[in-house]
Amino acid sequence: MSVVALVPAAGRGERLGFGMPKALVPVDGVPLLTRAVRGLFASGCVHHVVIAAPPSDVDQVRTVTASLAPAGGAVHVLAGGAERTDSVRLALAHALAEIPDTRVVLVHDAARAFTPPSVVRDVVAAVESGHDAVIPVLPVADTVKQVDEVGVVVATPDRAVLRIVQTPQGFNARVLENAYRSGLSATDDAALVELLGVPVATVPGHPHAMKITTPFDLAVASAVLSGGTR
Repeated sequence: MSVVALVPAAGRGERLGFGMPKALVPVDGVPLLTRAVRGLFASGCVHHVVIAAPPSDVDQVRTVTASLAPAGGAVHVLAGGAERTDSVRLALAHALAEIPDTRVVLVHDAARAFTPPSVVRDVVAAVESGHDAVIPVLPVADTVKQVDEVGVVVATPDRAVLRIVQTPQGFNARVLENAYRSGLSATDDAALVELLGVPVATVPGHPHAMKITTPFDLAVASAVLSGGTR
């Protein structure tokens, strides 16, 4: 029975300003996607990684990831869609068709390239223990305000019950399949599953699983994280 990680990596990453897909942007010479895939396999519990790449860069992504799979594992690369949800849907359909013994599906952002393998293991273990959906989270450090349409504060939520969500998000494969067949839409895969009434469990995330979106994030990753956090 296989654990399969889906990596939607078709985004162009305009905010990083490199003129290339975000997943291929290097940190100390190593593409974010390479680091993310290495981290998934380093967990020791991921058997296949399915990457949804920019349609114009499928061959380049295949070249970059060709040697990353360990013995008994595999990297699959296919053309992604216009939106992240389209890419996840395509990658999920590929996984279920080509890897029929898939039992656990992870959805992981290539931009969270420094996620420790221990977080991946914790998510997989929680799904395998019986949870249909699991997400890694961190406590909220800042005060959060809810505002109205003109920017006036209407409430101050208790941050003690709030969490920042990271990836990989983990799912029973059939639960995620049903969620994508539902026709519903949501901001992330866990939210989509929530709309079906499926409880979503949490495990502790990690500060190194930060999402690299802006040049500042990239500078932090280069200065603090790229020296070898695994």
